[in-house]
Amino acid sequence: MTASRNPFSELRSECVKLLSEALEKVFPEFSFPSISLDLPPSMQFGELSSSVCFDLAKKIDEEPKSLAEKIVKEIDVSASSLVERVEAAGGGYINFYADYAKFSALTLESARKFDLEYGLVKTDKPKKVIVEHTSVNPVHPIHIGQARNPVLGDALARILKARGHTVYTHYYVDDVGRQTAVIAYGYKKLGMPQPEGKPDHFIGVIYTVTNCITEIQRLKRQVEEAKKKMDSEELQRLQRQLDDWMSVAVELQTRHKKIFDKLLDEILKDENPEEEIKRLNRAYEAGDEEAKKLIRRVCELCLEGFKQTLSRAGIFFDSWDWESELAWTSKVQSVIARLEKTPYVFYEGGVLEFDAEKVARDLNLKRAFKLKEDYEIPSLTLVRADGTTLYTTRDIAYSIEKLQKADWVINVVGMEQSLPQLQIKLALCALGYVDYAKNLTHFAYNLVNLPGYKMSSRRGRYITFDEVMDEAIEKAYQEVSKRSPHLSEEEKRKISNLVGIGAVKYALVEVDPAKPVVFTWERVINFERNSAPYIQYSHARACSILRKAKKEIENPDYSLLTHNLEKELILMLARWPEIFIDAAENLKPHIIAEFANILADKFNSFYNALPVIKAEPSELSEARLALTDAVRIVLRNSLNLIGIEALQRM
Repeated sequence: MTASRNPFSELRSECVKLLSEALEKVFPEFSFPSISLDLPPSMQFGELSSSVCFDLAKKIDEEPKSLAEKIVKEIDVSASSLVERVEAAGGGYINFYADYAKFSALTLESARKFDLEYGLVKTDKPKKVIVEHTSVNPVHPIHIGQARNPVLGDALARILKARGHTVYTHYYVDDVGRQTAVIAYGYKKLGMPQPEGKPDHFIGVIYTVTNCITEIQRLKRQVEEAKKKMDSEELQRLQRQLDDWMSVAVELQTRHKKIFDKLLDEILKDENPEEEIKRLNRAYEAGDEEAKKLIRRVCELCLEGFKQTLSRAGIFFDSWDWESELAWTSKVQSVIARLEKTPYVFYEGGVLEFDAEKVARDLNLKRAFKLKEDYEIPSLTLVRADGTTLYTTRDIAYSIEKLQKADWVINVVGMEQSLPQLQIKLALCALGYVDYAKNLTHFAYNLVNLPGYKMSSRRGRYITFDEVMDEAIEKAYQEVSKRSPHLSEEEKRKISNLVGIGAVKYALVEVDPAKPVVFTWERVINFERNSAPYIQYSHARACSILRKAKKEIENPDYSLLTHNLEKELILMLARWPEIFIDAAENLKPHIIAEFANILADKFNSFYNALPVIKAEPSELSEARLALTDAVRIVLRNSLNLIGIEALQRM
């Protein structure tokens, strides 16, 4: 039998053909433009099932069950190479059962022939795709709450490349705005020192301390103003905020005394630190050379640390796009000028606003963008009263730039940014770029929660991605040492590094992006159930079986694979290409992680229940070895797609 890149699709096609021909014979007066087949809830109902009789019963006065029986009588399975039998069941369903000897041969030989490419079905319409992801502000280290973004973005890029698209990964460096001005202000006050330790961690300390001291100074001024106005309610509110920041200051001074004390001395020399920060921010956006030199230096130090962190996780970028480059050229001002010529821009209190709701109504875009008709879209501020632009304004220009280079742009951005992402699309439509807007996808994801820990970047309360990877590697080392004491120290460290980092990445990708991730070590480092270590261990087990067999697979008899555990594995392996296509077409990296876990489960059940190497006769042993090899291939391919290395030994 000829190998197939998609065995289950072959089975599906044969079932559709058999059913179509039978329907034409029994009901020549009806046309059936498309026939869909579903997966039954259990293998006892076959591999595929049709509910066509329930629809037919509504058109003609006959019970679905009798219709199913008539149709099944007209199905000739001898015309099929993969279907063994067809049955009418369940009050009107038509169930198709595979010829498992042939289906097993097709599936296992296909997996072993195509190997690294098995399941990775190429699209008929390849595109140029830009996946913009991570884009963490360069003011502190990437923390675990932000780490879901690069892990998801990298998985999407890998999946789309495997699907046959030309994919470019972009990092948008958000270097314009108050946050970078704060860190640059503090860095200059310290005398622009060389980083102590990892650069992004060093920059993060300066940002947090500077922000804390300037917040305290701002609140002290506001408290005095409230006292003068004798506004007791406002005074109480401000005093609570000031007390909170004072407690943060005590905490930061304890942890970073040298930096804190020096910054405090230097910042107190300025009458109004907040005004200095605003001045620096305006100067940078305007392209002032001194401001450019200072803020760029700080951002580049932080990005150097980011690159080290992401490199550890196997995540890299094709392009680093600076937000300031847009601000310093005419691109942002050009977008603003063009929007001002449309009927969708107005001034309110000296602020330039974009009427997103009016665009959506005038161009009938609510349905296209899956919005309820009664949803009122808030306006978007384009330019502040002081003349500075907002992040989203600059992002409109950036989106145009990306969409001029690619057929499809995917922005991996938290779901809390859903409104700005929608407003960007509507601004593109207002400028006449309706097709661009339709080719711009917001891949939204939910938060990462650490039970019992509340993160705040501004207060310096966060757990870095580096710290999480370090701890995961150490926990993996303890587990690997316990399970494989015979390995050398070098092997244990190498394996632990890959297991630990894989465990963190899997925990961030395996949950549906719409749902929050609850990050607990009990779930992340677990060799017994749903986790990367568990799947990696299952892959290593398959590799171990094949090594121990010490024989070529020359004469397997696939008809001997009759146990339900074997059939379930074969069905999963056959369906792998369809899972991959679904993940690529609908941007669902989590279903690949879920599939790999279920496959690992089924493989371990098979291994624990049935002999492989010692199975008799030898043809059965070889068939089970071929099955084990195919599982190894699919586990490796699925892990690779989500950026996790499949290990041969653990």
